[in-house]
Amino acid sequence: MRGIPRVTRIPRPLLGALVGVTALLTAGALATPAGAAPRPDTSTGVSSVSADAQQRARAFWTPERMRAAAPLDLLSVDGNLDGGSAPLKGTTATVAPSAPAAAAGKAVSDIGLLAFPSSGGQWSGGGSVVSTAGRVFFSYQGRTASCSGNAVTSNNKSTVITAGHCVKLEGAWHTDWVFVPGYHDGQAPYGRWTASKTLSTPQWTASEDINYDVGAAVVAPLDGKLLTDVVGGQGLAFNTGYNLRMYSFGFPAAAPYDGEKFIYCSGTTNRDFLLSDDHGMNCDMTGGASGGPWFTQFNESTGAGLLSSVNSFKYNFLPNRMYGPYFGADAQNLYQAAQAS
Repeated sequence: MRGIPRVTRIPRPLLGALVGVTALLTAGALATPAGAAPRPDTSTGVSSVSADAQQRARAFWTPERMRAAAPLDLLSVDGNLDGGSAPLKGTTATVAPSAPAAAAGKAVSDIGLLAFPSSGGQWSGGGSVVSTAGRVFFSYQGRTASCSGNAVTSNNKSTVITAGHCVKLEGAWHTDWVFVPGYHDGQAPYGRWTASKTLSTPQWTASEDINYDVGAAVVAPLDGKLLTDVVGGQGLAFNTGYNLRMYSFGFPAAAPYDGEKFIYCSGTTNRDFLLSDDHGMNCDMTGGASGGPWFTQFNESTGAGLLSSVNSFKYNFLPNRMYGPYFGADAQNLYQAAQAS
């Protein structure tokens, strides 16, 4: 299929000819974008969205448009792999999951343990993750596109964590940005939550350094309610090291997936030994899964855990292995900036 052109920049003079890096972004040229361009603040890595643009975005993403979000070619991204610095480490810090004001998610008392490790399968365990995780929809360079994301515990009860390239790519902030928790079959069971702000790390904002491919959104209230009061919020963990037992979730939309199924992978991760400082996990998720959460201390029976990375990229020659950025001091600062907004 024809899709977004591949980026021609080379990350390293020698290895760039041998190694390709593919961001897990899926885009479909389906409809004309609805909203005006957001107002970027490049010094702080924040883009603000007007109330009128939020309203247009919510109306734009109809069930038909969400369901018809056909995948095109995966986007190749160099991620400034050669020039970036390793993520700054700090003191280990965790934030606990939070429950919604009313119970949400599927009861799981009668469901046995799922496969571990798993390189990809439909999540059947229910629990809070089926309401906190969702699809992200936005407009990118005149195309409609999709990613994944997850609601987290936050002071403003309105923070979503995703990948950096799911809020900003090739120098431009995405528009018409909405988060649809619990998405399935074109439906938005908990509503379509529009971004009032999107944010990313300074390193991703400035140079799209793949080590810092982390993004966040602050979503506006919907029908007078705040996001995590409706769906709950997952916890977070920062500076927890490598070689961890982790679970990854997302809504892959490129073949063999179609964006309609909630997919998970699981396994013991290790540090990328090639061109990044990311976590690596065997996983066959494809485009559209970008920004989906990676959890440590994940409890299959409750569907709750600590968000410790996000789906970010694959090497072209390792199509069944996925990578996610290390949540160090800069990811923690991004979270703090988002929850204080």
